[in-house]
Amino acid sequence: MSDPVVIRGGTVAEASWCAPADVFVADGRVTALAEPGTPAPRGTAEIDAGGMLVLPGGVDPHCHVGFTSGDFTSLDDYAQCTTAAVFGGTTTIVDFAIPRPGQAPADAAHAQRAKAAGGLCDSALHACVVEWDETVPDQLRSLVADGMPTVKMFTTYRGETMADEDTILRTMSTLRDLGGMVVIHCEANHIIEDTQTRCSHDGRIGAEHMAATRPELAETASVAEVLAIAESLKAPVYFVHQSTPEAVELVAAARRRGLAAYTESVAHHLVLDDGLYAGAAPERFVCCPPLRPRPVVDGLARHLATGEITTIGSDHCCYDVAQKESRRSDVRAMPNGLPGVETRLPVIFSEFVAGGALPVSRFVELTAANPARTNGLYPRKGTLMPGADADIAIWDPSARWTITSGDLHMATDYTPYEGMTVTGRPRTVLVGGRVVVHDGVLADATPRGRHLAASPITPAPARR
Repeated sequence: MSDPVVIRGGTVAEASWCAPADVFVADGRVTALAEPGTPAPRGTAEIDAGGMLVLPGGVDPHCHVGFTSGDFTSLDDYAQCTTAAVFGGTTTIVDFAIPRPGQAPADAAHAQRAKAAGGLCDSALHACVVEWDETVPDQLRSLVADGMPTVKMFTTYRGETMADEDTILRTMSTLRDLGGMVVIHCEANHIIEDTQTRCSHDGRIGAEHMAATRPELAETASVAEVLAIAESLKAPVYFVHQSTPEAVELVAAARRRGLAAYTESVAHHLVLDDGLYAGAAPERFVCCPPLRPRPVVDGLARHLATGEITTIGSDHCCYDVAQKESRRSDVRAMPNGLPGVETRLPVIFSEFVAGGALPVSRFVELTAANPARTNGLYPRKGTLMPGADADIAIWDPSARWTITSGDLHMATDYTPYEGMTVTGRPRTVLVGGRVVVHDGVLADATPRGRHLAASPITPAPARR
């Protein structure tokens, strides 16, 4: 158990309010939020947060740890990924257990869950279904009972993780009755394959042409189809890494019709644009969906303020430059994904909170509270209300610094934000009431990570 601590002098930001308060912590939990200067029990250590924001530790709903896709495996394990996470102010990650060909979803989930103890912070897990057979309903019941109620599905990557419409429908229907939810990557594979074939014939299949090979239409077409399935079943659905305002608006319209439907966007789609594919190292920015044109990026970002984006994740995939360069001439064979678990919060805070587009409470809602809610982890995570785990980021809102790969802690040699100057970063990070990061130094490297058994899904509050 952690020693009693009080964090004094800061401004506490929750998803629905922001005010000066002292935060009292004991035995790994928040015990009280009190008026500034409230006396502390004898033996309570004090942390000075003067001039700082005191935030719930971030919850990253979209991380791939040691993820194998095609010929490539991302380079981090739980210790490395969670070390990077806490340096960036994130204190809970949600990973994916994506089965290899022939592996049962439950077996993949149990194998991945066993790795959680190597982390510096807690983690939860999305299971994954690729093909339907007579064993899947019992596997889904077991997974939900074991605290894994969210199940990832893909509408692309034929022959590897792509699920057909019947499998999506059956999985949604089964999970609906169990308190679970499908978490889905939507890109219409037939459109992508046809587009990539035509691009290849024209000699435009290298990394510099990535944006052309996976068009926006493929995303919106797939979102519309999956929404139709979900509405027919009255089943909840969560769309990962939506990259266009049109896709977000389709989900928002379904939500207004009464469907429990949620949009996740990710930091790189909200900040970076497809002009990077015209640069010297386009392979470093290959991700799916691809980066979009600047007007699309700006249109997507406007939905942060409208409330039509539910969560912000990282879609962290820790590949390095050598892996990216090895297949740069053909995006069909490249490893897709960008490292981002450490930079998610600083980049979003700088661009949208320091930039004046979002209040800090909305930042907390998007990056901590709603990710916890949509993954069955709230109010244990995503809040500093009494009883919550004492996962806390003491945030310097005025710190100005330049992102460089050499100063980060991810298990790779590059960052897509290289050279970007940002404002705001965590100064001190507590996990379970223990200080793990202070002033840029790892203060406690002890692995105490727990696999979190998620509760049945609680809908995030609707925004109109």
